[in-house]
Amino acid sequence: MQLEGIDHVAMGVRDIERSANWYVDVLGFERLHEGMWNGVPTFIGKGNTGIALFPAKPDAKPTSPSHRELRMLHLAFRADHENFLAAQGELKKRGIEFEFQDHEISHSIYFHDPDGHVLEITTYELPQPS
Repeated sequence: MQLEGIDHVAMGVRDIERSANWYVDVLGFERLHEGMWNGVPTFIGKGNTGIALFPAKPDAKPTSPSHRELRMLHLAFRADHENFLAAQGELKKRGIEFEFQDHEISHSIYFHDPDGHVLEITTYELPQPS
């Protein structure tokens, strides 16, 4: 079996339109497959990365941050160094808090979407030591 990669990640959200608009506005995603399936799920994506947004149950609560639970821990996007820095500037401009982490072979920032899903932007292009 040879797979080409991940087609999409399915995520439950409280408000599909709010989430779709957030991903389009903040991360530059595009709406995909519009008019299909009566809008459920709503597909958004960029390049080869797709996200299917499904309505969450009205009483859905964010899951515990424990890594011992069976759940999506985070969704990571890759960027080159220039766009990694640009992403940080854009998030700051929008007032979206993020955490920087140095993983030795890569640098990452972590932040949340409107439903509390943890998102990561990572780069393997590290600045050269002076």
